[in-house]
Amino acid sequence: MLAQGKVHKYGDNVDTDVIIPARYLNTADHRELAKHCMEDLDASFASRVRPGDILVGGANFGCGSSREHAPIAIKESGISAVIADTFARIFYRNAINIGLAILECPEASRKIENGDEVRIDFDTGVITNLTKNESYTAQPFPPFIQEIIEKGGLLKSISKES
Repeated sequence: MLAQGKVHKYGDNVDTDVIIPARYLNTADHRELAKHCMEDLDASFASRVRPGDILVGGANFGCGSSREHAPIAIKESGISAVIADTFARIFYRNAINIGLAILECPEASRKIENGDEVRIDFDTGVITNLTKNESYTAQPFPPFIQEIIEKGGLLKSISKES
Protein backbone atom coordinates (compact mmCIF):
# COMPACT_ATOMS: atom_id res chain seq x y z
CA MET A 1 0.00 0.00 0.00
CA LEU A 2 1.33 3.44 -0.99
CA ALA A 3 0.30 7.02 -0.31
CA GLN A 4 1.66 10.21 -1.81
CA GLY A 5 0.69 13.81 -1.33
CA LYS A 6 1.43 17.32 -0.18
CA VAL A 7 2.06 17.84 3.53
CA HIS A 8 -0.06 19.88 5.92
CA LYS A 9 2.05 20.21 9.07
CA TYR A 10 1.07 21.06 12.63
CA GLY A 11 2.86 20.96 15.98
CA ASP A 12 2.66 19.07 19.25
CA ASN A 13 -0.48 18.28 21.24
CA VAL A 14 -3.01 18.74 18.44
CA ASP A 15 -6.10 17.64 20.33
CA THR A 16 -9.37 16.19 19.12
CA ASP A 17 -11.21 19.42 20.01
CA VAL A 18 -9.05 21.24 17.45
CA ILE A 19 -9.28 18.46 14.87
CA ILE A 20 -13.09 18.62 15.00
CA PRO A 21 -14.60 21.25 17.31
CA ALA A 22 -17.29 19.99 19.69
CA ARG A 23 -19.92 22.29 18.15
CA TYR A 24 -20.00 19.97 15.10
CA LEU A 25 -20.40 16.68 16.95
CA ASN A 26 -24.16 16.67 16.55
CA THR A 27 -23.83 15.32 13.01
CA ALA A 28 -22.96 11.85 11.83
CA ASP A 29 -22.44 13.11 8.26
CA HIS A 30 -18.78 12.45 7.49
CA ARG A 31 -18.66 15.07 4.72
CA GLU A 32 -20.00 17.70 7.07
CA LEU A 33 -17.35 16.80 9.67
CA ALA A 34 -14.64 17.10 6.99
CA LYS A 35 -15.75 20.65 6.14
CA HIS A 36 -14.85 21.70 9.69
CA CYS A 37 -11.69 19.63 10.17
CA MET A 38 -8.92 21.68 11.85
CA GLU A 39 -10.93 24.89 11.47
CA ASP A 40 -10.09 26.32 14.91
CA LEU A 41 -6.36 25.77 14.26
CA ASP A 42 -6.26 26.46 10.51
CA ALA A 43 -9.41 27.92 8.98
CA SER A 44 -8.20 27.23 5.43
CA PHE A 45 -7.33 23.55 5.97
CA ALA A 46 -10.52 22.02 4.53
CA SER A 47 -10.34 24.18 1.41
CA ARG A 48 -6.64 23.44 0.78
CA VAL A 49 -6.59 19.66 1.26
CA ARG A 50 -6.56 17.57 -1.90
CA PRO A 51 -7.24 13.82 -2.03
CA GLY A 52 -4.10 11.94 -1.05
CA ASP A 53 -2.51 14.75 0.97
CA ILE A 54 -0.65 13.86 4.16
CA LEU A 55 -0.97 15.40 7.60
CA VAL A 56 2.16 15.62 9.78
CA GLY A 57 1.99 16.34 13.48
CA GLY A 58 4.34 16.44 16.43
CA ALA A 59 4.15 14.66 19.76
CA ASN A 60 0.87 13.47 21.29
CA PHE A 61 -1.21 13.99 18.14
CA GLY A 62 -4.92 13.38 18.78
CA CYS A 63 -4.82 13.93 22.54
CA GLY A 64 -7.94 14.96 24.40
CA SER A 65 -11.34 13.33 24.21
CA SER A 66 -11.86 9.86 22.80
CA ARG A 67 -14.18 10.91 19.99
CA GLU A 68 -13.80 8.93 16.80
CA HIS A 69 -15.13 11.95 14.93
CA ALA A 70 -11.56 13.29 14.81
CA PRO A 71 -9.99 10.58 12.62
CA ILE A 72 -13.21 10.40 10.59
CA ALA A 73 -13.01 14.15 9.83
CA ILE A 74 -9.34 13.83 8.83
CA LYS A 75 -9.93 10.83 6.58
CA GLU A 76 -13.04 12.30 4.94
CA SER A 77 -11.21 15.58 4.27
CA GLY A 78 -9.01 13.69 1.80
CA ILE A 79 -5.95 13.06 3.97
CA SER A 80 -4.47 9.67 3.05
CA ALA A 81 -2.21 9.31 6.11
CA VAL A 82 -1.05 10.99 9.29
CA ILE A 83 2.59 10.93 10.38
CA ALA A 84 3.44 12.07 13.91
CA ASP A 85 6.18 11.83 16.49
CA THR A 86 3.66 10.07 18.77
CA PHE A 87 -0.11 9.61 18.89
CA ALA A 88 -2.45 9.66 21.85
CA ARG A 89 -3.36 6.01 22.37
CA ILE A 90 -7.14 6.35 21.93
CA PHE A 91 -6.69 8.37 18.71
CA TYR A 92 -4.26 5.72 17.45
CA ARG A 93 -6.81 2.96 17.97
CA ASN A 94 -9.71 5.00 16.62
CA ALA A 95 -7.71 5.81 13.47
CA ILE A 96 -7.09 2.13 12.79
CA ASN A 97 -10.72 1.28 13.54
CA ILE A 98 -11.99 3.73 10.91
CA GLY A 99 -9.27 2.92 8.38
CA LEU A 100 -7.09 6.03 8.62
CA ALA A 101 -3.45 5.18 7.92
CA ILE A 102 -1.08 6.49 10.60
CA LEU A 103 2.64 6.16 11.27
CA GLU A 104 4.79 7.15 14.22
CA CYS A 105 8.16 8.48 13.07
CA PRO A 106 9.91 11.14 15.17
CA GLU A 107 12.53 11.87 12.47
CA ALA A 108 9.91 12.44 9.77
CA SER A 109 7.84 14.54 12.16
CA ARG A 110 10.83 16.82 12.78
CA LYS A 111 12.27 17.04 9.26
CA ILE A 112 9.22 17.17 6.99
CA GLU A 113 7.98 20.70 6.38
CA ASN A 114 4.63 22.14 5.41
CA GLY A 115 4.17 21.88 1.65
CA ASP A 116 6.71 19.07 1.11
CA GLU A 117 5.70 16.24 -1.23
CA VAL A 118 5.90 12.89 0.60
CA ARG A 119 5.44 9.25 -0.41
CA ILE A 120 4.76 6.49 2.11
CA ASP A 121 5.29 2.77 1.54
CA PHE A 122 3.18 1.16 4.25
CA ASP A 123 4.59 -2.31 3.56
CA THR A 124 8.14 -1.25 4.46
CA GLY A 125 7.47 1.80 6.65
CA VAL A 126 9.69 3.96 4.42
CA ILE A 127 8.63 7.60 4.21
CA THR A 128 10.27 9.45 1.32
CA ASN A 129 10.37 13.22 1.30
CA LEU A 130 10.43 13.85 -2.45
CA THR A 131 10.98 17.58 -1.93
CA LYS A 132 14.17 17.12 0.12
CA ASN A 133 15.27 13.76 -1.33
CA GLU A 134 15.34 12.23 2.17
CA SER A 135 13.96 9.00 3.60
CA TYR A 136 12.84 8.12 7.11
CA THR A 137 11.81 4.76 8.48
CA ALA A 138 8.78 4.01 10.62
CA GLN A 139 7.72 0.66 12.00
CA PRO A 140 5.22 -0.75 9.46
CA PHE A 141 1.96 -2.22 10.66
CA PRO A 142 1.64 -5.99 10.62
CA PRO A 143 -0.37 -7.38 7.69
CA PHE A 144 -3.62 -7.79 9.66
CA ILE A 145 -3.68 -4.08 10.57
CA GLN A 146 -2.74 -3.09 7.02
CA GLU A 147 -5.73 -5.15 5.87
CA ILE A 148 -8.04 -3.27 8.27
CA ILE A 149 -6.81 0.05 6.88
CA GLU A 150 -6.98 -1.09 3.23
CA LYS A 151 -10.58 -2.28 3.67
CA GLY A 152 -11.65 1.03 5.20
CA GLY A 153 -11.77 0.12 8.88
CA LEU A 154 -12.36 -2.64 11.37
CA LEU A 155 -16.08 -3.16 10.70
CA LYS A 156 -15.57 -3.31 6.93
CA SER A 157 -12.67 -5.73 7.36
CA ILE A 158 -14.80 -8.24 9.27
CA SER A 159 -17.95 -7.78 7.21
CA LYS A 160 -18.91 -10.79 5.12
CA GLU A 161 -19.69 -8.39 2.26
CA SER A 162 -16.14 -6.97 2.02
